[in-house]
Amino acid sequence: MITAIYPGSFDPVTLGHLNIIRRAAKLFDQVVVCVMPNAGKRPMFSLTERVDFISRTVARFPNVRADSSDILLAEYAKNFEKSVIVKGLRAVSDFENEFQMALINNKINEQLDTVFLSAGERYMFLSSSAVKEIARYGADLRAFVPCEILDDVARRAKELRD
Repeated sequence: MITAIYPGSFDPVTLGHLNIIRRAAKLFDQVVVCVMPNAGKRPMFSLTERVDFISRTVARFPNVRADSSDILLAEYAKNFEKSVIVKGLRAVSDFENEFQMALINNKINEQLDTVFLSAGERYMFLSSSAVKEIARYGADLRAFVPCEILDDVARRAKELRD
């Protein structure tokens, strides 16, 4: 059984992330969407909230689950007998950083490979940062976030505005 680990901060999970999750679920036996800290970002949602958002969003996929970890990704992957990392790429500019991380992860865990999936055309522009910015202005988020968390994201953005 091959487990694909899809890591990210997912603050919040977007339809672009969901596109990658859906496609990975077709390719691999199991997909673990793993919320991981990113020191360079200040999250809008707590770790617990983000894991809950992902759990609700992926409930429709029998072979996908949410998790979180604060250890190195290459070390986390050792929890699974056979695993790969799945990374979504929106643009060529994403590739350089993701390629470097793939090499580092492989250096730490020689059994670990990274699979890159290009973002679906409809989602190439979409990022969690963009969603948060749009939400702060009270815009309609239906084209950006899964319906399962739409109200949660809008509510938090409203709280931050008020």
